[in-house]
Amino acid sequence: MVGGMTAFGFHSTAADVLAGVDLSGRRALVTGATSGLGIETARALGAAGADVVLGVRDVSKGKEIAAAIGGSVAQLDLADLDSVRAFAAGWEGPLHILVNNAGIMAVPTLTRTPEGRELQFAVNFLGHFALTVGLHGALAAADGARIVSLSSNAHLFAPLVFDDLDYRFRPYQPIGAYGESKTATALLAVEATRRWSGEGISANAVHPGAIATGLQQHTGGLQTPAERRKTVEQGAATSVLAATLQGVGGRYFEDCQEAVVVSEAPPRFGGGVAPYALDPDNAARLWEIALRMTA
Repeated sequence: MVGGMTAFGFHSTAADVLAGVDLSGRRALVTGATSGLGIETARALGAAGADVVLGVRDVSKGKEIAAAIGGSVAQLDLADLDSVRAFAAGWEGPLHILVNNAGIMAVPTLTRTPEGRELQFAVNFLGHFALTVGLHGALAAADGARIVSLSSNAHLFAPLVFDDLDYRFRPYQPIGAYGESKTATALLAVEATRRWSGEGISANAVHPGAIATGLQQHTGGLQTPAERRKTVEQGAATSVLAATLQGVGGRYFEDCQEAVVVSEAPPRFGGGVAPYALDPDNAARLWEIALRMTA
């Protein structure tokens, strides 16, 4: 990759990106791998030779998928910090690729975890933060680990409100809360790279695109124009690209390219990344808050 450019684009598939790539001897963890993008990301990494672990809530469904695409299954509920801690504590050996893929979107009513966290922020960001930190030793042991943090173009209309991350003062907005959680996932990649790059660990955020999956169960399906929609194979392409990038970290990718930083929100369904989603001060502040929330 030169100057943020790759040979791939909007229509590229995960198989296109990984053609000729050999991931033999590498271990990968994909969260939320019982549907949509998670399945395809796990399948593509496994097809390239990686030993893939599916971190899922529904172990029985995970076993069915693992039988079809290869790999193994472990129970992981990102809304439950005890489950995340148990998973991280039970991990053995190095981890070369961590794909923080699982997510929920536009939960219609304000819902909190047992710890009092707003549910979308808890699942999309905080659970993945705790998982990433918990697996730091395994990532460092891999000598060149890659973290993929699933963001969304929804971050473009939702900067973090640091003083009210749990919606205790503001009126709850389902899409707004989703967008904030995806701003947070982008910032996770920024700070993880800053803190851990000296250990060979790099992290990048990705917007996979508009793909019809169970993620839209609360929105009545995709609202995106047909020409801007992707298949799951195309949606997983940017994730697997980020999983194999060398020497690049703390950035945001879409359509298999590094995104352009925009000065204001683009027209609906436009692309780009907001400056606040890459801001190192925001990333450092969020990391410290998340450490306290998950302590």
